[in-house]
This record gives sequence, structure tokens and C-alpha cells, in this order.
Amino acid sequence: MAKWMVPLIAATALAACTQEGGSDTAAAEEATAEAPAESGEAASAEPVLTAEGYGPLRIGMTLEEVNAAMGPDDDPDAIGGPEPEMCDQFHPENAPEGMIVMIEQGVLTSISLGEGSPVETSEGLSVGDAASAVRAAYGDRIRQMPHTYVDPPGEYLTVWMTGETDEPYTDNPDARGIRYEIGMDGNVEIIHAGGPSIQYVEGCL
Repeated sequence: MAKWMVPLIAATALAACTQEGGSDTAAAEEATAEAPAESGEAASAEPVLTAEGYGPLRIGMTLEEVNAAMGPDDDPDAIGGPEPEMCDQFHPENAPEGMIVMIEQGVLTSISLGEGSPVETSEGLSVGDAASAVRAAYGDRIRQMPHTYVDPPGEYLTVWMTGETDEPYTDNPDARGIRYEIGMDGNVEIIHAGGPSIQYVEGCL
């Protein structure tokens, strides 16, 4: 009796191990199958506008790098400034709707979002949001200035992230910030992100 029970016990143990091993293998395969999906979901997240840029666009890039990252000017016949070789503004052909880049002396200095732009800033703000939402997002980091052309509640709300910016206006090339232009309805009309050029009230003019 004892002689045939030993093989039987061994066989039973082997079967149990095989079942457990199979379960572990199945679990590992399932985890492996899920990993690419999660990775794909993360990769599909939309870029946001920050003081340093948007997606592949980084403040300080050359014009050639901007063209490689987002495509060339989608309307090359349009005039983006009186002296395009010194300052030009245009919409790259592969950029989101409502996005304009500013190129000064061949270098990307700011990115702007206007009407129709679906892009959000790193604080979750976008064109059309209320000025109160901007204030709530940044608190006392905001610098408020009267709008040059629009009566209150029109204003400029600027937040500097880097660089020495103690004065109301800065020309520090290392400064990086975001400016929200508030219209007469108290909502964000335009968002600028980048260096000192975000302070220009008339773009390249």
C-alpha cells in the first residue's frame, strides 16, 4: 500500500505545482499585455503650455528647430511683423488651432494661444476662462497691470517662473513666465508663454 501511495502523492504534488505555475504564468502574461495599453494611454495625453514651451516646442529653439518640431509657417504669404527677419509671428502648420509662435532674430521667444485654442496651461487654464480662475490658480504670484487698450476689467495677469523680475518690466533673457490677457468681459482672451516678449502689447509691431 505504501509503495504505490508515494508515486501517487508525488504526482498529485507535481500537478498542484503545475497548476500554481500556470496561474502565475497567466497572471504575468496578463500584466504584460496590460502594460502597453497603460503606456499608450500615458503617451496620448495632450501637452500643456508652460513657461518653457509646448510639447516639442521649447523657448530658445532656432527657427529651423521649430520648423522640424511643428512644421513651417502655414501661411508664408502673411506678414507677421514689419521686419520678419527681426521679429515674426506665425502658426506652424502642425500646431494646434489658435497657436502662434514668435521668432526673434531666428529664435523662439514666446508661444501664444488665441481664439479657438483647445490648449491648456499647466494650471489647467485656457482661453475663455475667468480672470478669477487665473487668480485662484496662482494666488499672490500674479503681477497685475492695466490693459493698454481695454478698460477694466481688462488687464494683464503675469506670473514669472524663473529669472530676475523685480521690476514691472523685465528684459532678462533668462526670465520665463505666462501672461493672461483679460478682455472687457473679464475672461482670458490670449495667453502668452515664454521669455520677456510675453510683455509685448502689440506682438512684433
